[in-house]
Formats: sequence, structure tokens, C-alpha cells
Amino acid sequence: MKPFALIILMISGLYLGCIEKEKTDIMEEKTYTYLALGDSYTIGEGVEESGRYPNQAVEILKSKGLIFDKPTIIAKTGWTTDELDQGIEAGGIQGKTYDLVTLLIGVNNQYRGRPVSDYETEFRKMLTKAIRFAKGNPKHVVVISIPDWGVTPFATDRGTDREKVAKEIDAYNMAKERISKELGVYYINITEEYRKIGALPEMVVEDKLHPSELVYKSWAEKLAKVILTDMTF
Repeated sequence: MKPFALIILMISGLYLGCIEKEKTDIMEEKTYTYLALGDSYTIGEGVEESGRYPNQAVEILKSKGLIFDKPTIIAKTGWTTDELDQGIEAGGIQGKTYDLVTLLIGVNNQYRGRPVSDYETEFRKMLTKAIRFAKGNPKHVVVISIPDWGVTPFATDRGTDREKVAKEIDAYNMAKERISKELGVYYINITEEYRKIGALPEMVVEDKLHPSELVYKSWAEKLAKVILTDMTF
């Protein structure tokens, strides 16, 4: 065989080898699953599906090379902890497990004037279920604090007692954070930031109550940071 022809065959062999390696890498690329549990803040009341914080978090993670399927979301505007529990039962996810689970629930308990003591019991139950969905691994569960709706234009228009709401939200979040630490999951505080930006026109949707996708972007970034920095998959 002529030297030139031999070189061509060698180059072709290397090229085909590279293609096969790329195919193998693609086939071996792991795709993870994500379950988001909550209420209007998780379903993204008033924003497009892509603007929800779970969906934005998945896109951020994808840009960093960590691939998740489209989030499975069990959430509905107005849900309290007990209603979320019922939603899980009706959601067809019993017996399933996920690589990542987030939980953001409680604002409607506060809004309806329910005692913090009741919330503690119900939230602990929900968080225990969340850990179970995360294959029993608390380090793959993230709890997000309750935002203070008392700062929104909606609350202002209604003459809401902002101090009262803030005090009650703080009590709920204190219980939430304590239980999260006891059960060993990650906890993200978005409340203080939200109090600074929640009244801005661009930070609320048309109802003047629920966050815009700009707010959810910030939450998604905080969530992605915890996942990329502290979790191992």
C-alpha cells in the first residue's frame, strides 16, 4: 500500500473513532428527575411555564452540564399543606422516586390564619414525604422559605397590616427552617430578598400579588447554586 493511502486510512480510522466516542458519551450522559411540590409560587401563577422557578432552574443546570428532565410539578394556587398532601395522593406519583425534590408550602396556611403549631405538624409530614420521594436521601431535598406577600401592591391596595403579616411569616419560616435542619435537608431563604423587591412593578404579575419570572429567576439561581455546589449525583 502506498504511504499516502495508508495515511488517509489512518486519518479515517481516527475520525470514525472520535465519532464513536461522541456517540458513547451521549448515550452515557445521565438525565436526572426533579419533583417540585408547592402552591402558587411553584406552579408560577401568572407566568408562562418556562418562567416558573423549577423550569428556570432546570435550564440553568443544563447550561452547566447537569441535565434534568422537565420538572414534575405537584402544586396549585391556594394550596395549604394538607391540600398539598391530598394533591400528592391524587397526583399519580405514589411509589415513584426522583433525583431532586423541592418543597415550598405554607403561605396559604398563614393567609387563612392557621396556627403555626398545626403547620409544624403538617410541614414535617410533607417534608418526610419529600425525602421519601428523593429515594430517602435528605441531601437531595431543598426547602424554600415562604415569601412575604405583605410587601406586594396587592397587600397595599387592601390595607393589609404589613407588620402583622411579616411577623406571622417569620414565625412560619422559623418553624420551617428548624424542621428542615432537623431532617437534614437544604434550606434556602428567599424571604429577605423578596421583602426588598416584592413591591416593585416589574417583580409582580398582573394580579399585583404573585411574583414575576424575574423573581423566580433569582430563586432558580439560588436553587441551582445549592445543587451545583453541595449535591452529588
